[in-house]
Amino acid sequence: MPVAQYQPYQASAARTPGGDGAALSPIVAGAWRMTEWGWTPQQRLRWIEHALELGITSFDHADIYGDYGVESLFGEALALHPALRDKLQLVDKCGIKLVSARRPAHRIKSYDTSRAHIVASVEASLRALRTDRLDLLLIHRPDALMDAAEVAETFAMLGRQGKVLRFGVSNFMPWQFELLDTAMNAHGGRLVTNQIELHPLRLEPLHDGTLDQAQRLGRRPMIWSPLAGGRLVSTPPLNDAARRVQETLRGLAEVHGVAPTTIAVAWLLRHPSRPMPVMGSRRVDVLREAVAALDLTLDRESWYALWQAGRGHEVP
Repeated sequence: MPVAQYQPYQASAARTPGGDGAALSPIVAGAWRMTEWGWTPQQRLRWIEHALELGITSFDHADIYGDYGVESLFGEALALHPALRDKLQLVDKCGIKLVSARRPAHRIKSYDTSRAHIVASVEASLRALRTDRLDLLLIHRPDALMDAAEVAETFAMLGRQGKVLRFGVSNFMPWQFELLDTAMNAHGGRLVTNQIELHPLRLEPLHDGTLDQAQRLGRRPMIWSPLAGGRLVSTPPLNDAARRVQETLRGLAEVHGVAPTTIAVAWLLRHPSRPMPVMGSRRVDVLREAVAALDLTLDRESWYALWQAGRGHEVP
């Protein structure tokens, strides 16, 4: 089937702290592995431009990506065409501290959601990305020592300063999401998303309340590793579950006349919580195949066929 022509996504929420929704494009581009690509600034800029041409206007980062190096690579590329900044959204994460030569004060890998660390991380990310604002900031992992009131106050301060427009979390369980969201409510704010791992080889969010909460609150989840790090479509299957999923994807792709990547993304988009997959690929054709999923709605039996392939048995 021919691939439709896509118009660039237009974020509807105003650029104000705490605006409605995550204000992201339905498909997000992930920059996690950019340090491994070995590209020049011009090649990185062209990748950004290709994504924008496909209607992918949102770009996912974390301060730790590429040993604290990806943000600078992206910022360097964006500096070649500064006018693009107002045409895209920058998502960033903080809260993980890695042992790194770039962070000599870190003694062990740990989590830190203190006010000092969040503020320092945001300032460093703004400098590296060469921007005056982050469109969305996420707490990267649940911190056992997180003081929800302190985090909420810090978020509110960053919002008032215009340095961060919206806030969310990543890898949070429903009760952890509720704790921080309630604390933010006291400041007139809220969490807009929870970025989680979901694919037919990791079905837990469908059944542990994570996506039920997202649907109930109307907070669209972001999905990292939607292709299971390539295990769904390219990497030779390492176990029976991956083999079953790959075979099912190929069969459905043949039926619909699309790529297996398109089926895998359509499987995510079928959920009523309206997930936003983060595609961490350097290949523009993979981004194009992901965008094609916006025009494909899987029927229920096809959706459950992939669920069954991943789980290894029929539904109860």
